[in-house]
Amino acid sequence: MSAASPSLDPCLPVGLMDSVQRDGQTVFLRGQGDCSRCQEVVRPFLGKTDSSTSSSLGGVYQAPINFYSFSEFCYCKEDVLCIGGHYSSTKYTRAAMDYCATKWSTLKQRLDSKLFASQTDLHRLKYQCFKSAWMYEVLHTGFQFPKDYPNLKTTQLVYDKEVQWTLGAILFKTRFLPLRDLEVEAFRQSHSSWIRFFFVCNHYLIFACILVVVLAILLYVLRLRRIHQREKRSAATLDLLRVEEGEPLKG
Repeated sequence: MSAASPSLDPCLPVGLMDSVQRDGQTVFLRGQGDCSRCQEVVRPFLGKTDSSTSSSLGGVYQAPINFYSFSEFCYCKEDVLCIGGHYSSTKYTRAAMDYCATKWSTLKQRLDSKLFASQTDLHRLKYQCFKSAWMYEVLHTGFQFPKDYPNLKTTQLVYDKEVQWTLGAILFKTRFLPLRDLEVEAFRQSHSSWIRFFFVCNHYLIFACILVVVLAILLYVLRLRRIHQREKRSAATLDLLRVEEGEPLKG
């Protein structure tokens, strides 16, 4: 593959020339801007097989729940396609196909004219066609949302709180914590009597140990004082005897 005869990429905007480095080789690409063809190309990456369950994505079971879509789903719809809010597969497909079919030079002119969201850059423009096709396949082939599904909405806030996939992952991982807390609380209640008894006993035992140590220190100090006073009396008696015998006192 050379720059003169690049590989045709349906997921890049029309007229965009690109290159990718792989294993020391350069692959040259030219965008076709074919959203339908791009969907066919990305579909195998979902890991869907004929034996997959109806709500399986990559062989992983997906629980039937109501959805807000955020993060990349939100960016993909709102930043460039400008169709945020409630999801409509018909409206989304039309907007994605129109974008993919737009020439790269025209897309850059629109970016310079600030017709897209403020955070949009050339990287977003370059891969918006691919991401549009990928999101569509994830929703309808991966998660198997009906194309007329009315209750899917893209948003960045839920009850005025920003939501991200990391928050969802944490909530999923901690979903059993309340049950564990209940088990711990039940254990504490069932053993509360002997725990209190053990704590009270330990409390009095520690107090008794401290009291014994303090008394031992006091007795030791008193004994030192008695020894010191006895030595002083003995020294005074010796001095008195020396005076009586006529011996001079030292010092």
